Amino acid sequence: MSDFADLPEDWTVWSDQDDGRVVLAYRPDVFDADEYPAACLPTLYLTHGKRSRRPGVNPGNRSAEHDWHVTLYLEPEVHLQETNRFPTREEAVDCTLDLAERFAAGEIDFRELYQVPRERYLDALEELTGDGD
Repeated sequence: MSDFADLPEDWTVWSDQDDGRVVLAYRPDVFDADEYPAACLPTLYLTHGKRSRRPGVNPGNRSAEHDWHVTLYLEPEVHLQETNRFPTREEAVDCTLDLAERFAAGEIDFRELYQVPRERYLDALEELTGDGD
């Protein structure tokens, strides 16, 4: 059984690597690069070590039993400023599922993450998540 069988329906497993890394995408049917830039697809990353865009750095080289990180991104440079670091993958999976639930329910104030907000995009997120009520 998948670690993400209980994933909220608005989230999709985008990538599930053999080394345990996972990428989840929020409503790729809406944030599909036609109406919003592709970078605006909300994503959750479950990775070994901190996620890095630097070439030549492979966080997957670390032991599977330590240094797991969970990060919620709204865009490549816009992410939830929480420290979600865990010694085991199982704890990181629990955090990933919790963040997915909280996001889908509108419990995360994503507007606070922006210095220069994209109002139309953020309005759409509020409408899709439980925060639009």
